[in-house]
Amino acid sequence: MLKRAFVAPDPGRVRLRFASRAVLGIGLAVVLCGLAGHSLVAAITGGLAALLALFTVTDATVRGQAVTTALLPAVGLPVLALAAGLHDLPLARDLAFLAVVGAGVYARRWGPRGHSLGVFAFMTYFAAQFLHTVPDQLPELYAAVLLSLAASSAVRFGLWRYERRLPVPAPVAVPTGGPGLARITTRQAVQATMGAAFALAAGQALSDQRWYWAVGATWWVFVNTTSRGETLVRGFRRFLGTVIGIVLGLLVAVPLHGAPTATAVIVAVSVFGIFYTAAVSYTWMMLAVTVMASMLYGLLGLLDPALLALRVTETAVGALGAVLAVLLVLPVTTHSVTEAWVERALRCVHTCTAEAAARLAGSPTADPAARVAELEQILARVRLSLAPLVHPLTPMRARKARARHVLALLDDCAREVRGLASVAADPEASHDARLAAACWRVEAAVEALTAEPAGARRGRTETSVVPRATETEPVLLHLHALEQALLELAVPLSGSQRVPARV
Repeated sequence: MLKRAFVAPDPGRVRLRFASRAVLGIGLAVVLCGLAGHSLVAAITGGLAALLALFTVTDATVRGQAVTTALLPAVGLPVLALAAGLHDLPLARDLAFLAVVGAGVYARRWGPRGHSLGVFAFMTYFAAQFLHTVPDQLPELYAAVLLSLAASSAVRFGLWRYERRLPVPAPVAVPTGGPGLARITTRQAVQATMGAAFALAAGQALSDQRWYWAVGATWWVFVNTTSRGETLVRGFRRFLGTVIGIVLGLLVAVPLHGAPTATAVIVAVSVFGIFYTAAVSYTWMMLAVTVMASMLYGLLGLLDPALLALRVTETAVGALGAVLAVLLVLPVTTHSVTEAWVERALRCVHTCTAEAAARLAGSPTADPAARVAELEQILARVRLSLAPLVHPLTPMRARKARARHVLALLDDCAREVRGLASVAADPEASHDARLAAACWRVEAAVEALTAEPAGARRGRTETSVVPRATETEPVLLHLHALEQALLELAVPLSGSQRVPARV
């Protein structure tokens, strides 16, 4: 787990830049709040707003990111006012919180922008519970949020615009699954609301002051997950990260007793850890979140070992709520989601090779690099979808082996396609006619695989390139056809005298 978080490949040092810019942007936001004379509560609220703006806004283009960031206050400030206004009305407050949960998850149907706005709305309501916000504090909190968003935007869109030098990937939409309750986002909205309702009730039974931790745990288990298996794994990792973070909190935060300088340093390190590990290890990200929360409680003068123990219990309750929801309420199977993402990866391979073939043929507008970036995004979703099957605790050894085979082949595929894109961009090396022929064969293989009806695939004879034993496993049908495509692509790349054996 440690190796995965800190030794994982970081092409172009994107994760390092992402994390470093976050520390700079959030630090600037908090400093400006302090210079403006805002209270500690307002500074924490502003810092959270800056963190969310830098972490959750993931539109494909810089322009899209700027538009989404500009829309955050339009969602967050009314929700903050709602939470503050219902502070002394527990029943109405709880019902409104569940409504925010459901609406926030449902908003994912509108892509990255809907996801960002939904997360910002939820976290604004959550922060109001965390800080016990009342209406009299709203003017100061509004000013702090707006100032912090402006500061983080100045860093993101002015001082450090590293995205402008990266290929612009096409937006990758989550498979919808159909209309109405067949739509995955609709089912997840219902699941999240039911899970949050359980967590809210159980959390209040444990503590009438810190119950919102349970709701927060349920919410974050559902973020960036689609299937039942993904949610189960996310719940386990959240709990594990929280437990480890609590242990560190006891060792670090409690002895410091809220010392401002040391707290600021550790919070900055925690912010870096959140952003740097988010893409590779949810457990480590949650560890960093828990340490940061422990330090903030120490700064507010509320930290003690009993409080940290309560956080573990509330997190377990929230994770349980999410697990019960995905198992009992409109479940979305891991198998169906995995199939959709694997097929999408194959189609992206087709698009990559088509763009490369067009580039090899002399087209000045063909750009395989952008499609390679899109393929990387899709492969990240495939890994997330397959995580339940490759988890060390999964009891299904045969399915684990097949899932590992999927990931190995897809990683090979990504490596070969990256090499093909590099060769296609080389004006001399790309003259090898075998590369263009390989592209065409890959295109034909993927077209035959993805266009063929499922029934026809299952009815293939023993002369098919797919072994008969795998005919009842649609994922393996994808795998073996992908393997054939990879062989077709790898041979000319490896055999070319004008390029290295492995590009």
